[in-house]
Amino acid sequence: MSIYKDLLAKKSKLSLIGLGYVGLPIALAFARKIKVIGFDINAERIKLMKKKIDPSEELEKEEFDNTDILFTSSLDDLGKAKFHIVAVPTPIDKDNMPDLSPLIAATRTVGKVLKKGDYVVYESTVYPGATEEHCIPILEELSNLKCGKDFKVGYSPERINPGDQDHTIRTITKVVSGCDKESLEEIARVYQLVVEAGVYKASSIKVAEAAKIIENTQRDVNIALMNELSMIFNRMHINTYEVLEAAGTKWNFLRFYPGLVGGHCIGVDPYYLTYKANELGHTAMIINSGRAVNDNMGEYIATELVKKIIQANKNVLKSRVLILGVTFKEDVSDIRNSKVADVVKGLNAYGVRPDVIDPHASSEEVFKEYGFRLIEKPVAKYDAIVVAVAHKPYRLLDETWFRSLLRQRGIIYDIKGIYRGKISRATYMSL
Repeated sequence: MSIYKDLLAKKSKLSLIGLGYVGLPIALAFARKIKVIGFDINAERIKLMKKKIDPSEELEKEEFDNTDILFTSSLDDLGKAKFHIVAVPTPIDKDNMPDLSPLIAATRTVGKVLKKGDYVVYESTVYPGATEEHCIPILEELSNLKCGKDFKVGYSPERINPGDQDHTIRTITKVVSGCDKESLEEIARVYQLVVEAGVYKASSIKVAEAAKIIENTQRDVNIALMNELSMIFNRMHINTYEVLEAAGTKWNFLRFYPGLVGGHCIGVDPYYLTYKANELGHTAMIINSGRAVNDNMGEYIATELVKKIIQANKNVLKSRVLILGVTFKEDVSDIRNSKVADVVKGLNAYGVRPDVIDPHASSEEVFKEYGFRLIEKPVAKYDAIVVAVAHKPYRLLDETWFRSLLRQRGIIYDIKGIYRGKISRATYMSL
């Protein structure tokens, strides 16, 4: 009997290793159809999920209802599964080099419990070749089994978009791949249990890895172009959003916008591709240039704001600045690789210590990650207010609210372009 039929008949169990913003929704989706073991090394997170609480604050309690899932950090429990899905983070280090340590650690965990007939599918974003070069050898070494003969391996890149309630595991086409034809078919059938949009069968694991890595690289390069255009148009005293609105009337114009590019996908994945390219002797000039532009946007925004403060005849060292939002994108609590922190750092370089507020982020986590704390609410009159993240509460503000907090000749720096055409009695600037 196939692994798919065993899972469907609940004779076998599926495990999900890594229950973050990617892993948990996948685990719960499968748990409505088959028996699932949700595994995470963080015991505190396991305690929360047992209480139907999503530590990432993405899912409501109702999402845990009617699911057949065991949340655990025990290897004994993990060993009872025959189909393992690995969905751990793949970050970069301080030198923008791939950090595969979470992936390798998770692979070692699976390798310790791997049995004949088991399947291991990776969802973590990696450069092409990583699964076969790093993960499979570890699995073989620790299990004393042979890939393809004793166990099967596949790769199916995650496509979950944090904070997006429309594009989910159910509604996004799933790319799947396997180490051979048999594994490809079995893995495809397993994912079809929960992916209503259907699956796309890639010809190899490397193709599936490459498909994932270029999805975010493409977005990164296009946003970098918009950011560079915004710098050019700023010198021309033209509003970038107005230019894009006009250009967007052409049917084949690609709709990208300038902004801060952070998080654990777009701001990270291109570095995996450039790393592999360098290893092969190729310098990825366009990708590297795009990364340089986007990585420097925080400093650019800080500098432009300081220029505006000086133009308003204000003393920079005595100026007070309020920043709205610190998470890497709107309506999420995730602060990883937030480029708002670069804006804060840039302002600090000019002697400005901004106040930062955010309805979703944890002040303790921000302090631990970036060295500054959040305030609960605005505490003074400000010389400038920076709208850094388009959280829903910030999208509902009006000019009266801003003016109530601004000093004379106060500045609104609307990074997201939310209030274009809506501010008439304060100095307004955007990318």
